[in-house]
Amino acid sequence: MVSLVDYADEIGPTAIILVGLVLFLIPEPATSTFGAGLMLFGAAYWFWEWNRP
Repeated sequence: MVSLVDYADEIGPTAIILVGLVLFLIPEPATSTFGAGLMLFGAAYWFWEWNRP
């Protein structure tokens, strides 16, 4: 049986990507730029966390 504890490492990067997506969709240039940066940071953080013990 799979528990949420097994996926605890993915919660942080996924939350950063989702917040970045929300900020990117707000039609203001500053928030869109910040949102795109957060999505890139979240993706890099997610790949860095991948297969780490």
